[in-house]
Parts: sequence; structure tokens; C-alpha cells
Amino acid sequence: MLYINKRIIILTALCLYMGLNSYGQAPDNDLQEVHSPRKATILSAVLPGAGQIYNQKYWKAPIVYVGFGVLGYFIYDNYNTYTTYKKAYEIRTDGNPATVDDFPLYSEDGLIQAMNYYRRNTELSVIFSAILYALNIVDAAVDAHLYDFDISEDLSFRISPVMQSNALNHFEQVKGIKLTFKF
Repeated sequence: MLYINKRIIILTALCLYMGLNSYGQAPDNDLQEVHSPRKATILSAVLPGAGQIYNQKYWKAPIVYVGFGVLGYFIYDNYNTYTTYKKAYEIRTDGNPATVDDFPLYSEDGLIQAMNYYRRNTELSVIFSAILYALNIVDAAVDAHLYDFDISEDLSFRISPVMQSNALNHFEQVKGIKLTFKF
């Protein structure tokens, strides 16, 4: 029974000793959360603007949303106008004289030109939306890579003239240029 008490005392002392040592250790860097460019890229790919919010560039998210909203409006409006002209052309060329389209002043060639114009604008709007989507992802990735980049006031480069005495002859002055880098 005395043997068990010694064992408990020794284990307790060891635990206390190990606890005292752990207070003096520096925090492990692996436990600190690192800003992940991969996470920012994935967030921005899944939900445009989320990578900018993750990078704490909150002012960029509304720009992305407004851009998608404007381009979405252009896609919607151009496609609806294209389908309107397409239906008018189909009505005019169906061979039934009883059907009348909404554009009596347009010729068949004029309707085809209008269809092609609005189809082209729809396709351009879709292309610009894809470009905006890609730029959104690239911006989030670049911002995440530069998240910890130090842009302080102490970074400087200075050029100034200097007069120094000659190492061989202390009475002679030497003119030169002094380059100062401050990190």
C-alpha cells in the first residue's frame, strides 16, 4: 500500500513538472490559422465575391455583384429582344397571310439583321460574364497570396550626395553618391 502512494506521488510530481515546462514554450506556428489562397480561390469559384470577403476586401464584393447584375440584365434584355425579332421573322415567313408580326415597317432582311445584332449582343454579354467570373477568381487568389505582404512606411530608397575624407589622405575630401535602403 505504501508502494502505491509513492507511485501516485511520483506521477503527480512528473505531471506538475511537465506542466511547468509547457508554460515557458513558445506557441507552435502550426496551431495558428494561416490565410489560404486555395480557400479564397475555391470560395470565389463557388460563390463569386466570397473570396474577396474571405480576404477581408469587403469593398470588392459589391463591385462583383453589380457587375454580374448588369451583365445578367444585358443577357436577359438582349435575349428577349432577339426572341421577339425571331418570332416576328417566323410569323412573316410562315406562308400564312392571316398572321401579322409586330414590326410591319421592317423588311425580312431588316428582321434578320436585328436578330443577328441582338444574338451577337447576347453572346458578348455571356462572354463578358465568363471573363468577370474568371477575374473574380484570379483577384481572390492574388489577394490571398498578398494577404500578409508588408506595405509599411519604412520601406524606402534614398539617393543623396556625400562628402567623405579620403582613407589615405585625411585632408582630401572625396565626393560621392550615397544609396540608402531602409527595410
